[in-house]
Amino acid sequence: MFSFNDALDGAIIKPVAQGYQSVLPPLIRAGVSNFFSNVDDIWEAVNNALQGKIDEALQDVMRFAVNTVMGLGGVLDIASDMGLQKHNEDFGQTLGKWGIGSGPYLVLPFVGPSSLRDGGGLLVDWRYDPFFHVSNIPVRNTLLALRTIDTRADLLGATDVLEQAALDKYTFVRDAFFQYRRSQIYDGNAPRESGASLDVDDADLKAALTEPRAQTVAEVLPMMAQAPVAAMLVPSESAGVPAVYTVFADGIALKTPNAAPEVAPVVSVVLFADDVILQTR
Repeated sequence: MFSFNDALDGAIIKPVAQGYQSVLPPLIRAGVSNFFSNVDDIWEAVNNALQGKIDEALQDVMRFAVNTVMGLGGVLDIASDMGLQKHNEDFGQTLGKWGIGSGPYLVLPFVGPSSLRDGGGLLVDWRYDPFFHVSNIPVRNTLLALRTIDTRADLLGATDVLEQAALDKYTFVRDAFFQYRRSQIYDGNAPRESGASLDVDDADLKAALTEPRAQTVAEVLPMMAQAPVAAMLVPSESAGVPAVYTVFADGIALKTPNAAPEVAPVVSVVLFADDVILQTR
């Protein structure tokens, strides 16, 4: 199924997304993304409420009201300029927040990476997706296709890095998916894995890795210039083993599971509170 999705993406979805990105001006693409994001805010408010995050749920409702009324039906994101933060929530995250484990890894046709828990959550998401309930079938299909292409266009940079960096794309995508979902469930503040350890002999490197770790990698990476790389660097899911990422000067990121960082020619080494090691070369 992974090969099928990859072939479908390479043959149809990615080329269409590239054409969409090259033909439409950024302002128009932003308006399309804002429109779909605005509709999502209602379901995100429901999931935030189910997770007990009432303040975030109220913000989502306020975002929808402000952008719908003042933002031309959501085409303009006025709410963000007013300080109302965007939240990305779904029912799979809600199930995870309730303590339901991810279960086995699944690759769903036309959807991509998922898990038993998130696959079930996706069915609930679709059940309450307003676009699936549009009675006019051509309009419904057009909206769903436009949302898919718009989302794929936003991910072009990240997938380009993936194709260049990953030696085993299936494993890379699977690990990145579980790590990303764990980060989402804990709102970017996933607890540290118990028993994490790192065998490093170099004294200077040990000193660098014992600096205070108040921030997680998810909090720091948005400030880096390599935005596509930042999308791939998420907290480690490996039990008790920090994840080592190397970011090269050309923006390519490589993950080295179960390995200690190198001493030279590394420029800097940082161990974050969520057991992600980031070294630059």
